[in-house]
Amino acid sequence: MHPFTFTKARGERAALAAGARGGRYIAGGTTLVDLMRETVERPLEVVDITALPYRDIAVGPSELRIGALVRMAELAAHPVVAARLPVIGQALELSASPQLRNMATIGGNLMQRPRCPYFRDVSAPCNRRAPGSGCPAIGGEHRALAVLGTSAECVATHPSDLAVALVALDAVVLLRSPRGDRRVAVERFILRPGSTPDREHDLLPGELIVGVEVPTGAHTVRSGYLKVRDRQSYEFALASAAVALDIRGGVIRDARVAVGGVATAPWRLPGVERVLLGKAPGPELWAAASARAADGARPLPGNAFKVELLKRTVERQLATIGGAK
Repeated sequence: MHPFTFTKARGERAALAAGARGGRYIAGGTTLVDLMRETVERPLEVVDITALPYRDIAVGPSELRIGALVRMAELAAHPVVAARLPVIGQALELSASPQLRNMATIGGNLMQRPRCPYFRDVSAPCNRRAPGSGCPAIGGEHRALAVLGTSAECVATHPSDLAVALVALDAVVLLRSPRGDRRVAVERFILRPGSTPDREHDLLPGELIVGVEVPTGAHTVRSGYLKVRDRQSYEFALASAAVALDIRGGVIRDARVAVGGVATAPWRLPGVERVLLGKAPGPELWAAASARAADGARPLPGNAFKVELLKRTVERQLATIGGAK
């Protein structure tokens, strides 16, 4: 670990000033500390923001507002989340370990960086760490990496389970800086690699996540998260699916489907949603819709199995959420 200055921000103004001069924000520290220890991250200043007032979970008639410093375990246990947004609670409970969920914050979860082994090995080239140096994963070990949203520059999979659920529900990230406030959809906040894989978030210099806003409705009540992985705990997804359905009068009125573990960012599936809308739920519909789940996939030899795994994961979760309730 390289030397750095540690600052504890006593208020929002001090935190924003420190961020504007290049300081890196830290709260739970479950991602940044690991990356600093591995020398992937080498900030000159680390700014502790745990004293800031971003810890509320506010329930409105049509939205849930979550402070950026709310702990993952706290949000998962909230009664409104369990009753009205089960997909969020399930995604959180299937993340990381109980110890990490007790420390990690919602804002920090959205700022996670890739888990690609080459990204974390500073002796290897990596376009995310050093643009233009290459992506050894493409011709190397890529079993757990992405088949959707990849580019010639990067095939790293996005690690967050929570972000998949938030993308399915059209959640918005609330951002603040000395220049003012911004609202950015989670789906646009987490960037696909394209030709600039080193730019992972739509975050301006010195900008701070202050919260997340999630619209609620009939579809969020009938929702859930499925995670398929090599082992049952403390493991990242090989494929996952967040599904939310509004079924009334025997017909699907609204459908939201997003997947993780297979893409460079949380991945919405509009093709699947279009097949579902206006149809009567049932096994034939689940099969027809899930057949569209891997549209646009570009698998590599070592992760081609994910194409079929993705379709089956989506079909299984559609059947789970679309059944009698």
